[in-house]
Amino acid sequence: MSRFLLALIAAAPLLPAQVFQFSREQLIEYTPKNPYERSADGRPKVPDALLKKFDAMSAEEVWTILDRLGYKNQYEGHWHILHPEKKLIGRAFTAQFMPMRADVNEVVEANAAKKGGRNNNQRAIDMLQEGDVMVADLFGKEENGTFVGDNLATYIYQATKTGMVIDGAIRDLEGIFPIPMGAYFRGVHPTPIGQVMLTGVNIPIRIGNATVMPGDVVFGDREGVYFVPPHLVEQIIKNADELHIHDEWTQMMIKTGKYKSSEIYPSPKDPELKRQYEEYKKKKIAEMK
Repeated sequence: MSRFLLALIAAAPLLPAQVFQFSREQLIEYTPKNPYERSADGRPKVPDALLKKFDAMSAEEVWTILDRLGYKNQYEGHWHILHPEKKLIGRAFTAQFMPMRADVNEVVEANAAKKGGRNNNQRAIDMLQEGDVMVADLFGKEENGTFVGDNLATYIYQATKTGMVIDGAIRDLEGIFPIPMGAYFRGVHPTPIGQVMLTGVNIPIRIGNATVMPGDVVFGDREGVYFVPPHLVEQIIKNADELHIHDEWTQMMIKTGKYKSSEIYPSPKDPELKRQYEEYKKKKIAEMK
């Protein structure tokens, strides 16, 4: 058993009875670098105005700062993408599933029944708020690993206005496809969800090669999905602005047909071209303010 689960078990009297869940205090403890306000549950709440700035970004622009600062396990690729032309941007709401084990499941279901509910995928779905992204660890399961069909996918989109990242499967793809949501999933299968049990809500989870914390900024594009720690958001935005200017100037120079690629990219070699670029960058940055 992992140290993380042992720590959660030790803290069990402080947690809701159904599944392992970080309390508000624990979320604050595990995200100490968050510079923003928090949701009622304690998750970091990156402001909507900053989330909006991710609309113009690419995965490479997000990667640059994360890689430079040593956050090398925040990306996961190899997805089926519902609408590749649509980016997925929001705040992570996490759910963890494990393969069904009868004796453990009896306990969590009994505790959930005392609260008047069931311990299933809808427990997590019903907690979603606008701006959240449902991020579910179903350990890549496809048969009986279908987190939602078209009805629950519709609910997720109506509740969040964003979408979902499912390390598992979905069903009813024909019904889900018209929903204008960002959605990343491993596969499609006709079976309903089964032989799994919900073991965690709003705790750290693993999505492929990435570690996801509740409140991370989820950024998905055609390439894959990044999970961005909130305290790095403003550095990524600033760097992306400069990269946009650099790429704009570079492509403008290439299209003149006057230069070899190596004279312009990755940076101008000639002192006069360097001067032109710096003046162009200075002007563009001033226009952004």
